[in-house]
Amino acid sequence: MQSYSLAEFEKTGTASLITRTTNDVTQIQNALVMAMAMLLSAPVMCIGGILMAVQTGAGLSWLIGVSVGLMSALVLLAAVKVMPLFKSLQKKIDRVSRVMRENLTGIRVIRAFNKTEYEQRRFEAANRDLTDTSVTAYRWIGALMPAILLALNLSTVAVIWFGGLHVELGQMQVGDLIAFQQYVMQIMFAVIMATMMFVMLPRAFASAERINEVLDIEPAVIDRTDVPLKTVLRGHVEFRNVSFTYQNAKAPVLSNISFEAAPGEVTAVIGSTGSGKSTLVKLIPRFFDVSEGAVLVDGVDVRDYPQDALRLKIGYVPQRASLVSGTVADNLRYGDPSAGEPALMDALHTAQASGFVTALEGGLLANVSQDGSNFSGGQKQRLSIARALVRHPEIYIFDDSFSALDYKTDLRLRQALAEKTKEAAVLIVAQRISTVMNADKIIVLDDGRIAGQGTHAELLDGCDTYYEIVASQLSAEELA
Repeated sequence: MQSYSLAEFEKTGTASLITRTTNDVTQIQNALVMAMAMLLSAPVMCIGGILMAVQTGAGLSWLIGVSVGLMSALVLLAAVKVMPLFKSLQKKIDRVSRVMRENLTGIRVIRAFNKTEYEQRRFEAANRDLTDTSVTAYRWIGALMPAILLALNLSTVAVIWFGGLHVELGQMQVGDLIAFQQYVMQIMFAVIMATMMFVMLPRAFASAERINEVLDIEPAVIDRTDVPLKTVLRGHVEFRNVSFTYQNAKAPVLSNISFEAAPGEVTAVIGSTGSGKSTLVKLIPRFFDVSEGAVLVDGVDVRDYPQDALRLKIGYVPQRASLVSGTVADNLRYGDPSAGEPALMDALHTAQASGFVTALEGGLLANVSQDGSNFSGGQKQRLSIARALVRHPEIYIFDDSFSALDYKTDLRLRQALAEKTKEAAVLIVAQRISTVMNADKIIVLDDGRIAGQGTHAELLDGCDTYYEIVASQLSAEELA
C-alpha cells in the first residue's frame, strides 16, 4: 500500500485498509493454521478408510458413497449460503471501524457539540447491522454440525442394519461387519474434520478476496525506467497547460494552469476556498499525476523522475500539520536522518519554534504524543516547517501552513525563511493577504483557473478577483 498514490487511498478508504491489514489477515492466518492441522491428515484418513472398507465389506461399499455424498452436500449448501454473508460481514466490520475511528479522532468536536448520544446511536446502528449479519451466518454454521452428526449416526444405523442382513444370509462375518463399521466411522470423522475447516474457509475466502482487491490495484503513479534523467536547472518549477480531474469527478479541479517558479523567488498561490490551491501544489511532489499538460521540476517532467529522487528535492509542509509519536528530534529528522543537534536547533530557530522547544522538559528529546496532540496547532505547524527546513531542499512548498500563527509570528517566520531559502524556489499557499503580498509572484486561482498573476501592486490594478480578496481582509486605509 505504501506504493499507492493518494488516489488509491481515497478510493479504498482508510478504515477499510486498516480492517484488511488486520482482521482479514487474521482470518486467513486462522484458516491456514487449521488447514495445516486438519486438511493434511483428513484426506489420508479418508482415503485409507475407504480402501480398507471396500476390502472388508464390498457388499456395503455403496453406503460409503451415500454417506460421504450426503455430508458433502450439507457442507456445500452451507458454503453457498454463508460465503455471501461473510463478504458482507467484512464490509460491515469496515463500517464499524470507520465509525469508531471517527468517534475517537473527533472526540473534541463530539463533546463540544453535545453529540455523544448521537454518536453512540450511530455506533449502535453499525454494530447492530454487523451483529445481525454475524448471527445469520453463524446460524447456518451452527445448523451444519448437528446435520453432519445426524448423517453420521444415520450412516452407523444403516451399516448395522444392512450389515446385519448380510450376516444373516452368511455373506459376511460379524468381525468384518465390526471392522467395516470402524472404517466407516474413520471416514466420517475425516469428513467432519474437513467440515470444521469449511466452517472457517468461507470467511477466509471472503477475506482473501478483499486482500487481493488491494494487492491487484495498479498504482496510478509509477516510476519510469526507460527515460534517462538529465536535469538542466536547479530549484525550478514550471506548470505547462496543466489540467487535473479527480477520479469520478464531473469537472476538472484545475484547467490550463501555466506559470514558473524560479529559485530565489517566492511564488504565492491564493484564491477562494475550493479553487484548487492545495491540489495544485500536490502535483509537484507527484501525489497525483496531471490529467493534461506537464509539471516540470528542474526542466524535467515529474513523471520521468523516480518518486524518491523527485521528493528529495522538495520540502513539503502540508495543510494539516502531522507529527508522529516519539521525540521532537525524531520528527525533525524525518527531513534528514543524519542531521545533528546544531542543524535541528537552527531549523527550529528559523521556524520560530526554538523558544517553546527549549522550554520543554528534555528539549529536543521531549515527548511527542500521537499526532502531536500535546502541542497546539501553531506549534505543530512550526515543527512541520522546521522538519522541511532540516532537509535543505531545492523547492519549498508551504500549503497554508501559516494559518494557525499569529500575525507577529507569521511575519518573523517569513522574514527568517527569506534568509534561509535564498537559493530555493518557495511556493506558498495561503488565505491571508499579509502572508502573500510581499511575494515575488502571486498566482490568483478562481474556480480552478488562473484569474491573474503578478506582484501585489500589479494584481490590485489588473485583477478583480484579487482586489475582492484584498478588500475583504484590509481596511480602506490599508488598501490605499
